[in-house]
Amino acid sequence: MPKLADTILGARIVGGRVLQSQRRANPEGRMPLGDHLRELRSRLTKAILAVLAGMVVGFIFFGPVWRFIMRPYCETKIGGKPACTGTFGHTLIVNGVFDGFYLHVKVALVFGLIITSPIWLYQLWAFIAPGLYARERRWTYAFVGSAVPLFVTGAVFAYIAMSRALYYLVSLVPQDTVALFTTDTYLNYFIAMVLGFGLAFELPLAIVVLNLAGVMTHARFRKWRRYMIFGVFVFAGIASPSPDPITMLLLAAPCAALVEVAEVIVWANDRRKARIPSPYAGLSDDEASPLDFDDSGGTARSVGRRSDLN
Repeated sequence: MPKLADTILGARIVGGRVLQSQRRANPEGRMPLGDHLRELRSRLTKAILAVLAGMVVGFIFFGPVWRFIMRPYCETKIGGKPACTGTFGHTLIVNGVFDGFYLHVKVALVFGLIITSPIWLYQLWAFIAPGLYARERRWTYAFVGSAVPLFVTGAVFAYIAMSRALYYLVSLVPQDTVALFTTDTYLNYFIAMVLGFGLAFELPLAIVVLNLAGVMTHARFRKWRRYMIFGVFVFAGIASPSPDPITMLLLAAPCAALVEVAEVIVWANDRRKARIPSPYAGLSDDEASPLDFDDSGGTARSVGRRSDLN
């Protein structure tokens, strides 16, 4: 047994050294196009299998999931009564032979995509990450770490505002008309509300990313603040499937507050950049930086003045 343990330990050490040498020889993870396509196929296969497994779970737990989706509709009152009373015209209908099966598939697919999102997002990241630099990977970690909570927060706001928006939409139906909504129509409305609110909450993150990329400075942000806040309200009106002004305010007000938070982050990042000394400080626009020749290759490199670098 000790010999076997020593053999396994030695194999691990040798394997680690081989992996380190491979990384030093190919730090950017370059590979032929055929290997890229095979890796893409492998990642897609794993992601699809994970989603299919999630769909199976969605089929099994269809009842609780559908009751969760139906709750905003049941909290809506039609004619002074809750929509889920079972009265004809006050409940969702199915008007096709296969609509019940399609509804199960659609709900299971949405459920599978949500619960398996860590798996297929990891497969996507594992395929993209080898081509990124270390700094770009850090930005990606920060982006994903901020984007997911913001999207979830937007989805929660959508779930809260959904009943009020439904009440407004139902109130537009004439009194001499029976309101009959299909399950597919309501499910599409539910998904549109969640996506609309979730994507709207990503707007402040887009502002921060533009600032990190050097496109949006705080001075430019301050100059265009009023137009950006107005744009947030316009986007909220477009992103919200309901024309209800209350629903638009429930979406626009948190987004406007997050935009103000993004302004603070942009201001802090610009101040941090201003404290970093530039090697071109003190040079006029038409003044060339001195050239210094290194002894190894004889290539010229541009440097700032010595007094500026010290």
